[in-house]
Amino acid sequence: MSVTTTCRDLVELLPVAQTACRLLFQECYREGIKDIFITETYRSQARQNYLYAQGRTRPGKIVTWTLKSNHTSRLAWDIAVAPPKPLYDVDILTKVGAIARKLGITWGGDWVRRIDRPYFEVKRNWKMPRGYKLEGQVIVPSNSKLKVQLIVKDKKQEVKVANTIWNPGSPAMRTETENFIAKAVKDGIIQASHLKDLQSGTMTTDRLIGLYITIQERRK
Repeated sequence: MSVTTTCRDLVELLPVAQTACRLLFQECYREGIKDIFITETYRSQARQNYLYAQGRTRPGKIVTWTLKSNHTSRLAWDIAVAPPKPLYDVDILTKVGAIARKLGITWGGDWVRRIDRPYFEVKRNWKMPRGYKLEGQVIVPSNSKLKVQLIVKDKKQEVKVANTIWNPGSPAMRTETENFIAKAVKDGIIQASHLKDLQSGTMTTDRLIGLYITIQERRK
């Protein structure tokens, strides 16, 4: 991946950070905050070096204060606010920061020096606080055209598929699904790692369902 390319894919974070981010977006949704989206997740060290050089040895405005970021450790993500509000609307980001605080997620807006309101991170040992749980499929937008969503299945009709490896049994269905995912990768909608997991047989059914929903939403 080029140092100029921004990664917004949630799956590129460590599982603990993915869960924390989904929980944050879920609780924002419950508080009526639906116009926020991810602007960056994983960042290679090469990209971190490139951004650090901006405003120092390379033209432009300074955008980062460190060469060591938890973006490179796959434990941090940045968000922004969709139009018509300002991209980094202080009121909205402050509300999100207050929610993050309750969840044990570090918010850059709480830092005394070099405040970074769009920034959120967790430690590797982060645990979901008591009394909280992911209540369904949380749609975490990666662009300003989408809204945060929470899709909760009807428990009476819910099929117990969580954490089971997807195995359609039908070669035709497998081929059709692989072609669908491959096209989404080619169109730049999702990361190629999803296709690799599908082809290697490590894709779970619930993850595939969530991926399908994400692709459909991003094509709107």
